[in-house]
Order: sequence, then C-alpha cells, then structure tokens
Amino acid sequence: MRTRTLVVSLVLLCLAIFAAAFVLYDRSEGTNEPAVVEKTPLVRDYSPVIGPEDAPVTIVEFFDPSCEACRAMYPYVKQIMAAYPDKVRLVLRYVLFHKGSEEAVRILETAREQAIYEPVLDAVMEAQPQWHDDPDVTAAWDAAKSAGLDVEAARASMNSSEIDDIIQQDAADVKAVGISGTPTFYVNGEQLSRLGPQELYDLVSSKVESSQ
Repeated sequence: MRTRTLVVSLVLLCLAIFAAAFVLYDRSEGTNEPAVVEKTPLVRDYSPVIGPEDAPVTIVEFFDPSCEACRAMYPYVKQIMAAYPDKVRLVLRYVLFHKGSEEAVRILETAREQAIYEPVLDAVMEAQPQWHDDPDVTAAWDAAKSAGLDVEAARASMNSSEIDDIIQQDAADVKAVGISGTPTFYVNGEQLSRLGPQELYDLVSSKVESSQ
C-alpha cells in the first residue's frame, strides 16, 4: 500500500512538473514573438495640404524650407500640380536640417493660422538665397511680410504649444521614416527612387493614370 501511494505521488509530481514546464515554455514562446509596430504615417491630420483634399494622388514632400534642393524642386512641384489640378494634392512634412529652418517653419505655420500659407510659402522660398542658413532668417520675415503676413501677430504666436507639437511630431516622423536628405518625395506611399523633375512627373502621372 505504501509502495502504491509512493508511486502515485511520484506520478502526480511528474505531471505537476510537466505542466509547469509547459506553462513556462508557452510564456517564453510568447515573449519571442516579434512586436507589432505601427508604421509611422506619412500624412498627419495636421499636415499642411495644398490642392484638393479628396485628390486621388497625394505627393508627400519631406521638406526643409532652408534646403536649396527643395527650392530648386519647388517650381516643378507646382507645375505638376497645375497639370493635374483636380487629381493631385501636396502634403508638406517639415525637416529641420539647416540653421534657420525651425524659425522659417514657424513663419509658415503662423501664415497658415492667418490663412495665407501658399503666398507666404512662395515668397519665403523665392527669397531663400537671402536667408539660407541665417539663424535670424531676417529676409524670410521680410518676404513673408511682403506676402501679407501680419508680422506682429505672427511673432506673438510663433512659439505656441500647437506649433511646438507640429515640429516635434514631424521630427519624430522624420526619424521613424528614416529621412536622411531633402527633399524626399512619396507619391501615394511610393518613394521617389531618384530625385529629379522628370522622375517626379513620371511617378505622379503613373499614379494619376492608375487612379482613373
């Protein structure tokens, strides 16, 4: 009887050890599963949009207002949009790689608050050679004023928490997406592999055609 009791006890002990080992194994397997990471969106709900909101083709430009290559591409981007006025929209994401870039972005955002974003953007980009890498961006302020910006109101709101949040989130997205140079373009989520006016036009045209 004693021997039988001992055998039963050993069996139960072995079962308990096996069950515990199974639970531990199952938990360790769970911890080894890759984490599901949500991809950083290319477009935020606050992002500046030029063109029709419901356009079937979206150009996303990671854009530094103090970047000379961004200035060089800007007229071509406008030409492409003019060629497809109902089909294409432009979304700008801010990248701050140069001196003065942050203040230039703050100028643009205050212009958006005053509902004159596009004319101020045009003026600031045209004047870029005069303020490029200038930490005070004096010529950018002058250009914005000439385009209709209320400079006094802009200076009062340029350091608002709302604009701070936009700059910080864009900086986080630039890092998450892996932007290393400007301008970087995406068209309906596809990255432009080679920078150039014709290359951008061809990619946009293909997306417009496929959307029809």
